[in-house]
Amino acid sequence: MMEPRLSLVGAGPGDPELITLKAIKTLQQADVILYDALANEELLSYAKPGAITRFVGKRYGCHALSQQEINHVIIEMALAHGHVVRLKGGDPFVFGRAQEEIAAAREAGIPVQVVPGISSAVAVPAGQMIPLTCRGINESFWVTTGTTQSGEISADIKLAAQSSATVIILMAMSKLEAIMEIFAGHGKGDTPVAIIQEGTTSREKMVMGTVRDIVFRAQYAGLGNPAVIIVGEVVKLHPTMLPGLESQVADAYASRQQ
Repeated sequence: MMEPRLSLVGAGPGDPELITLKAIKTLQQADVILYDALANEELLSYAKPGAITRFVGKRYGCHALSQQEINHVIIEMALAHGHVVRLKGGDPFVFGRAQEEIAAAREAGIPVQVVPGISSAVAVPAGQMIPLTCRGINESFWVTTGTTQSGEISADIKLAAQSSATVIILMAMSKLEAIMEIFAGHGKGDTPVAIIQEGTTSREKMVMGTVRDIVFRAQYAGLGNPAVIIVGEVVKLHPTMLPGLESQVADAYASRQQ
């Protein structure tokens, strides 16, 4: 018998190999796969014969479907075909609007499961050997969106700019200049910044600089969405920066103790 159900599955940061075994097994069981713009289409090769695959993605300035329309498609497909996998880039619960889809499915009486994914916020810096935390340099990291639902810059950016934490900003390239002005206004003009576009994929591009000059560097390199912005002293630990990583960490730790 057909059993309507919804699985929200994290597709990982872009590299099709950076997906969990549980996610692959769930894709193989799906009757319908509704996938996002940031989900690598190579993952559709795990679909079983006869499974329906449909793009329902959104990118900045180009929405194939509204969120309400996506919710409707999820319910319609589950009731008509059974097991629907909603394949989302990164992790479903990191700026993935997963809760809205879960609420819509539950309201329609459709059971839901979540298969976590590897978030680009963590994996993309790691792929470039940029640690989010390093003893002696920082003790925490923030992950924030660049813009809110209203299109304004998140107020959390101002709070993050006042901390010593590494700040990872997603969905923010359209607001890059204004965001860097906020960091500069809090005395962070010389703080290192890395921007990584389409991280972990064969199309990956990266630019490094400081809060003061990263906007110009990014424009010159032609960087755009999707990209991860990393602001913090840990960017100096990238292998192409100053030589002697061990001595850098030791010096940074010693300066913090003084």
